[in-house]
Amino acid sequence: MSRVYNFSAGPAVLPEEVLKEAAEEMLDYRGTGMSVMEMSHRSKAYEAIIQEAEADLRELMNIPDNYKVLFLQGGASQQFAMIPMNLMKNKVADYIVTGQWAKKAYQEACIYGKANKIASSEDQTFSYIPDCSDLPISEDADYVYICENNTIYGTKFKTLPNTKGKTLVADVSSCFLSEPVDVTKYGVIYGGVQKNIGPAGVVIVIIREDLITEDVLPGTPTMLKYKIHADNGSMYNTPPAYGIYICGKVFKWIKKQGGLEAMKAHNEKKAAILYDFLDSSRLFKGTVRREDRSLMNVPFVTGNEELDAKFVKEAKAAGFENLKGHRTVGGMRASIYNAMPIEGVEKLVEFMKKFEEENA
Repeated sequence: MSRVYNFSAGPAVLPEEVLKEAAEEMLDYRGTGMSVMEMSHRSKAYEAIIQEAEADLRELMNIPDNYKVLFLQGGASQQFAMIPMNLMKNKVADYIVTGQWAKKAYQEACIYGKANKIASSEDQTFSYIPDCSDLPISEDADYVYICENNTIYGTKFKTLPNTKGKTLVADVSSCFLSEPVDVTKYGVIYGGVQKNIGPAGVVIVIIREDLITEDVLPGTPTMLKYKIHADNGSMYNTPPAYGIYICGKVFKWIKKQGGLEAMKAHNEKKAAILYDFLDSSRLFKGTVRREDRSLMNVPFVTGNEELDAKFVKEAKAAGFENLKGHRTVGGMRASIYNAMPIEGVEKLVEFMKKFEEENA
């Protein structure tokens, strides 16, 4: 059985090289006589794995010393609660709602304090990023929250919002490590790893140290306090050990590709192949305002639901998996994360051209 081209939005395609390496180490990790899956997280061997993973991530993202890197569980969705529980000192936060996940984060924050929706693109099915250069930032806001890349709708903040001095918190789940990032512009930058970095089950939180305090909302569970995890080096309880091990391998793979500058060039080249075709196609069209297009998630439609369904079915038969759009928007979506080879996108466009000729 040959491997398919997997355009899934997450869990998503991983570098083949990493999968092969993990397979080779499955029964015996570097002479320990056991798999990383079976290994005590307190062992010397595992300690080295998690420390090296953190060191490589720090190097890749150029993370300053006054930021902690936490490997947590609960996915990005658990952060929707953890962020207000830990950061809402004044019980006020501003949210920019540019998609499903930002909306869910906003709704969750409403449980813990006054969450203000200060900008939104819901009026046009989240197909653009609102102008965030001069927002009505609340005087007493504890932070301003964004979802930087919208997996479902295929939009991306190309310019970070002007938070007028307030702490910026960003969910980067679907653009994590796809391009260079200036960590110092954020108070918290976090993401589930299952799109660009590893298997589902790990969320990485990069948080500025001054935001990690004992002073959390009353009733915050021990497991949801950043300080507990920071003080215990992500080992307060058994971490998602195997997932972190795979993330570590992906960090090494990215370094080998030339780091985040190289990743960005690779991703821009890939995305251009697909967007250029969509812009010239008679049958398919992209759904996002050109200047807000994501490099990672590319939604498109034919304008006819039956034809969309036919395309997804025929594409699957041709070895292109998971091209069906999210249930809330329909149509199609190609997620072309770091590990998707350029050849995968070229082959998809070839297939789309053929489909267009037969169906236009």
